[in-house]
Amino acid sequence: MLIGERLRSLRESKNLSQGDIEERTGLIRCYVSRVENGHTVPSIETLEKFARALEMPLYAVVYDGSEPPKPKFLLNQKTDGLWGDARQVRKLVGYLAKMKEPDRKLLLAMAAHTAKRGDYRKTEKN
Repeated sequence: MLIGERLRSLRESKNLSQGDIEERTGLIRCYVSRVENGHTVPSIETLEKFARALEMPLYAVVYDGSEPPKPKFLLNQKTDGLWGDARQVRKLVGYLAKMKEPDRKLLLAMAAHTAKRGDYRKTEKN
């Protein structure tokens, strides 16, 4: 599904013009057109504006089902998968979000180097 096509379809199903969307969102009409024609990828904030303008929840803008999608992975549950405890993954994501891009790249390079050497196996049981 292309988001622009989905937004146009939803707008037209509610009998709204691009001008109506402009008035309701504060986005200029040519930007609305660029999004609908696939020339611009909207941010989450812009999708939220579209959802409010279309008087629907955000998930309905990007999801074609009749009910909200069921989460496949809950962050507060334990997992036995590759990543281990979901709380650890959440912590890692939080730390990565606070890091600057060069530091993230360095960390990724170090992790790749360690994985190639096999050092992770020596500490796996600890």
